[in-house]
Amino acid sequence: MAQRAVAIKAAGPAWVAAALVLALTVGPLVAVAFRAQVGSGLAAGDWAAIRFTIWQAVVSALASVALAIPVARALARRRFRGRAALVMLLGAPFLLPVIVAVLGLLAVFGRGGILNAMLGTIGIDPISIYGAAGVILAHVFFNLPLAVRLILQGWLDIPAERFRLAAQLNAPVWRVLEWPMLVRVLPGTLLVIFLICLTSFAVALTLGGGPRATTVELAIYQAIRFDFDLGRAALLAASQFVLCAVAAVVAWRITPVDGLGGGLDRVVARWDQSPLDWLWLGAVTLFLVTPLAMIVLRGVPGFLDMPASVWTAAGRSIAVAVGSTVISVSLALTVALRGGAIAQVIGVTPLASSALVMGTGLFIIVYPVVSPTVVALPVTMVVNAMLALPFALRVLIPAVQDVRQNYARLAATLNLTGWRGLRIVMLPRLRRPLGFAAGLSAALSMGDLGVIALFATDAQETLPLAMYRLMGAYRMETAASAALLLVALSLLAFWICDKGGRVDADL
Repeated sequence: MAQRAVAIKAAGPAWVAAALVLALTVGPLVAVAFRAQVGSGLAAGDWAAIRFTIWQAVVSALASVALAIPVARALARRRFRGRAALVMLLGAPFLLPVIVAVLGLLAVFGRGGILNAMLGTIGIDPISIYGAAGVILAHVFFNLPLAVRLILQGWLDIPAERFRLAAQLNAPVWRVLEWPMLVRVLPGTLLVIFLICLTSFAVALTLGGGPRATTVELAIYQAIRFDFDLGRAALLAASQFVLCAVAAVVAWRITPVDGLGGGLDRVVARWDQSPLDWLWLGAVTLFLVTPLAMIVLRGVPGFLDMPASVWTAAGRSIAVAVGSTVISVSLALTVALRGGAIAQVIGVTPLASSALVMGTGLFIIVYPVVSPTVVALPVTMVVNAMLALPFALRVLIPAVQDVRQNYARLAATLNLTGWRGLRIVMLPRLRRPLGFAAGLSAALSMGDLGVIALFATDAQETLPLAMYRLMGAYRMETAASAALLLVALSLLAFWICDKGGRVDADL
């Protein structure tokens, strides 16, 4: 009874929130299904886009995970000054706007980048980053750090006592400890990264294109923006949803079935270190830092001379991010308080879609009623909120469960139930996770270049779209300055929300 007294189920608001999320995610899919011209089928170019989408996602996931294994192993075996900073750096690409990272990669690997400049000095022909190679390179840049963090957690979960026992028995650590751990961790990691690469739009928009490097989402964008063929766009969106749904369900179902045992939480003293550890750590640091450093170096000189349109676009991005964060966190908190099957369903439903699929469905819904350009910013705000919702739920659901487990009986004894329990017991102890979830939502929304590309004209462009258009006009120095502003705003939004959740967190 005590558990029920403080377990603020919020049944009514939770069902309303669930219905709203399903309407905003499944509703566009229904519109897409009705509009899709099943009888006409997919053209040869569409099938080529589907094959390329799957192929590049598989290659990107395999390359990211293969490179992440030695890096994660090196981090697990080494203790050094700056290790915490390096682990923190591995989280930066997740918050980094995709279009900004692409510009940084172009500054390093592009036609006028530092790599081709070095190759030119020794008489080697320049390389091209555009096409399949560039798409895969960009995906590895984004997903290698994520793979390292996921695999490193697997290494850290191995109790120190297991390593000490292996040392006493002179047993091969790789075969008896590390390989069984990787067998548990790698399938889920591969599928998560595969799903992310399936729905990558900004990378394909800037580095892909052409018959051989067109993804499904890029084909949807082209069908709407250039051909205005809503039937073909709907059929492609349906195909994309099927791909994402299958990957999401498989990734959700594949979880470790058994643990590696408990320990005394001692620090692992590794004796099997290798000099190659430093090589891997140095290489991944150079790979991540160089593009970011190039953005700063190229963006600072013209930062104060950017055109007024860029600053106006930045204001729109801030407004969209604020609205998206409020929607996402409000829905996530309501659903997390309810818990149960609702939270499980809502947590996975947006993962089965993508910004372009939802955008296509909403485009089809609003087009007969109002011009899509009129609702470009509100639609972008809503779609960004839906895409950030699963991440917010992953943060809030465990926190809500901990509060209930630790304070249920005490709150029931003091008659702190219902809204009083929410205000006095629950919310003060959710400030940290709420701030972190809000920071993630704000940063992801600030840098998103997805559905806004379908709807917006110059009067509705956000900062990522303005930056993309500057790159298309070959105004790279101005684009670099806009990229620096976008990075600053994304990190500032995350810091403000995360810091706000930590103020007086001990109350």
